[in-house]
Amino acid sequence: MPRKLRQLIADLDQAGFVNRGCHGSHRNFTHPKGVRVTLSGQAGDDAKHYQERDVRRALDTAKE
Repeated sequence: MPRKLRQLIADLDQAGFVNRGCHGSHRNFTHPKGVRVTLSGQAGDDAKHYQERDVRRALDTAKE
């Protein structure tokens, strides 16, 4: 069962990412280390496999 976008957003918030603004249904997150990730869709939507992959990669990069 896919995770919800709100869960991915919560993971990004906990890791120190900041939502730098929205345009339509797109949310742009940045980390102080320069890592960026964009998520599209409403908070209650199921996350797509590539969105989960992008968030996982961004979290791993931000830890380094």
